[in-house]
Amino acid sequence: MPVIQNKSANQEISINYVDYGSGQPIILIHGWPLSHKAWEKQITALVNRGYRVIAYDRRGFGQSDAPWEGYDYDTLASDLHALIMQLDLQQVNLVGFSMGGGEVIRYLTRYGAEKINKIALVASIIPLVKQKADNPDGVPEAGLNDILNALKTDRLNFLSNFHPAFYNYKSDGNPVSKQQLKYDFSISSHAAPQATVGAAIAWMDTDFRSECKQITVPTLIIHGKADETVPIATSANQAAALIPDSTLVVYDDAPHGLNITHADRLNNDLVAFFG
Repeated sequence: MPVIQNKSANQEISINYVDYGSGQPIILIHGWPLSHKAWEKQITALVNRGYRVIAYDRRGFGQSDAPWEGYDYDTLASDLHALIMQLDLQQVNLVGFSMGGGEVIRYLTRYGAEKINKIALVASIIPLVKQKADNPDGVPEAGLNDILNALKTDRLNFLSNFHPAFYNYKSDGNPVSKQQLKYDFSISSHAAPQATVGAAIAWMDTDFRSECKQITVPTLIIHGKADETVPIATSANQAAALIPDSTLVVYDDAPHGLNITHADRLNNDLVAFFG
């Protein structure tokens, strides 16, 4: 599979990606703790609609290199920048799912919008996960610390419970199959442990509220009202209020993993927005 090289923080690492189709480029940035394989239902649909679709593995995940450090958003955004520059992409549409929304916002505030057409934030953590006095709907710090402790002490057990919550999986009305849960677990369990923890700290602690106000490109925000992993009150609702040229689309019954459970609707909304 093709790779690009990024030298940052005195490290040169390889970033694995797939590149299909032709036409205007769309870059898909996956959520935590998965890989580009999470975009299976989007890659096929978007290529068939005439786009060039590029999806890459975040450092430490999938088949990309896994350095010991370097999972802050500045470094992660530098990987996206390296991909865009080395593939000489223009008029790019960026799609960030969950944690991937952070790379999208940090890329724009650090590198500018010259090469970007539009962006979409799907089930994104933007702008802030952690509960603070001015973010009362966020996740309490004690709960985030529990996640970190679980990742450090019994990562596989945590992940086995995380993926059902991703889809609001219930035994009496399953939105996805058991095989989908096993597939997700197989992807996340093979991610580097240090990357899983380091990336979690990034999405837990980074406050993008001031950066959201700086975004100048048209932005589509899609979120599930039933998202139990990233509640809409602390994410999409705030992002829509902060990003100047933004459109919020709410899927009333959608869980966090709406790229799987509501794939057709999401694909159609992305195509309609990117035009």
